[in-house]
Amino acid sequence: MKKIFALATAAAVLASLAACNSGPREQAADNIEANAEAYADNLEDAADNATTEAGEDSLENSADAVRATGQNQADDMRTNDPDTNLSNGI
Repeated sequence: MKKIFALATAAAVLASLAACNSGPREQAADNIEANAEAYADNLEDAADNATTEAGEDSLENSADAVRATGQNQADDMRTNDPDTNLSNGI
């Protein structure tokens, strides 16, 4: 009986720790990443249809920049308090 209680307690602790990562800030960061990824995918699709090599390169570079910006913004959302983060203009 003690083993079952210990296992149940351990499972509850693990579940509560896992829930910590799915708060509103984590969800917002995930949304930022997903939106940036979707936009970058659209830019890459446009690059595939570009008529010149320079146009294709430009669109692919833009897609890379969008992905990097999205990742940076998501990381910033995860690690900084948005109310005290000076980089967001508040």
